[in-house]
Amino acid sequence: MLRLLESLSQAYVPRHYIIADTDKMSEDKIRFLEASRREKDGEQKFTIHRIPRSREVQQSWSSSVLTTLHSLVYSMPLVFKLRPDLVLCNGPGTCVPLCVSALLLGVLGVKKVLIVYVESICRVETLSLSGKILYHLSDYFLVQWLSLQEKYPKSVYIGRTV
Repeated sequence: MLRLLESLSQAYVPRHYIIADTDKMSEDKIRFLEASRREKDGEQKFTIHRIPRSREVQQSWSSSVLTTLHSLVYSMPLVFKLRPDLVLCNGPGTCVPLCVSALLLGVLGVKKVLIVYVESICRVETLSLSGKILYHLSDYFLVQWLSLQEKYPKSVYIGRTV
C-alpha cells in the first residue's frame, strides 16, 4: 500500500488517512511517508483520523456485523465531512464502512467518490471477506497475484506491491 501511496499524484491534497483506533503501526508508516514527501515538496498536507475497527482478523462473521455497524456510525459523518475524491483502501480494519459511506455520498447525489480496493498480498487463491464485499462495490479492485485475477475478471493485476 505504501508504494501506491508514494506514487499517488500530488493533486490529491490534502490526504486524509483513516485508520483503526488500535492501529499504531500504520500511523508510524504514514508519518514516515509524509515526512519524506515534505522533504521533496516542502509542505505537509495530511491528517490522520481514527475510527473503531470494523473487524479483527479471524473475527466471526456474525459478530463482525455488529462491529462493522459500530464503525459505520463513526465513518459516515467523517466521510461526509471530508468528501474525498478517492478512497484507496485495503484490509479488514476500516475499509468496508468507509467504502459504504463513500458510496452513500454518490447515491445521495452529494459527490461521486472513486473507490479503489487493494487485496492483501496474503490472498493468493481466495478473496478476504472485505475483498468479497468490495469486489462488487469498488470502481477498481486490485490484486497482487495473477491467480486471483484469473478467478475474478473485474480485478486488475498489479503484481506485488511489497
